[in-house]
Amino acid sequence: MDSRHTIVIAEIGENHMGDMDIAHRMIEEAAAAGADIVKFQSYWGKDVPAEDDEREWFTRVQVSDEQHRELKTHAEKLGVEFLSSPFSMERVRFLCEGLGLEKIKIASSEMMNFPMLDYVNQHASTVFLSTGLSNLEEIDESLSHLRQVPHCYVLHCCTQYPALDMQANLQAIATMRNAFPGQIIGYSDHTLGIEAAVAAVALGAQVIEKHFTLGKELPGTDHIVSADPTELKEMIERIRRLEVLLGDGVKQPVAAELEIREFVRNRWAKD
Repeated sequence: MDSRHTIVIAEIGENHMGDMDIAHRMIEEAAAAGADIVKFQSYWGKDVPAEDDEREWFTRVQVSDEQHRELKTHAEKLGVEFLSSPFSMERVRFLCEGLGLEKIKIASSEMMNFPMLDYVNQHASTVFLSTGLSNLEEIDESLSHLRQVPHCYVLHCCTQYPALDMQANLQAIATMRNAFPGQIIGYSDHTLGIEAAVAAVALGAQVIEKHFTLGKELPGTDHIVSADPTELKEMIERIRRLEVLLGDGVKQPVAAELEIREFVRNRWAKD
């Protein structure tokens, strides 16, 4: 049996709504569901342009340095990794040098932020790179700024909330595997439900990022595309079974077949 293990990232993002008690509970629920990593977002609301309608919201849900430390400690106590997406140079420096993270998630909006990529190239051992909004040439350009990163996971993504089924384009996973044979390909899902995430694993994705929420009716733009605790648990269970079903790809009889091969082949008289 193949030892493949799909990395599952529960994207908490801003779904804690600025309430750290909810953030802690979300980590607990994600860990109980079997997630490998819980992911947050690192920014300051003041960095959002004043004319942006969501500036107040981003200020409400921003996570302070001390809160980052508390959430990281809580996650690690529960056996899951803490990950975050930075949205400024100041925040990526804090994550790497202040918080000591060696793994960094680059959001689709930042994949062409070359100063950030160049910094991460010098400070991270693992990068998860979301590729919404992009084409193969832009992905290749981004990867050229991450050449020193030992482990780079390239995630197919459609940056829509929600992404319609006809926008998911899961076949792009195979396209990206062929285009970037030296990279591990994954999928960041913004569709409704969990079907796309499970299908992505069947198509070769080795990382799945899925937004996570405690309730789809809660305020904020991301809850509708998120899995609740029951859905996250089901998604991970289905992925783990699928890993077994996929096997190692070698075409040969399994041990149980070898035990009955001679009998089955000789059961009926041959003319």
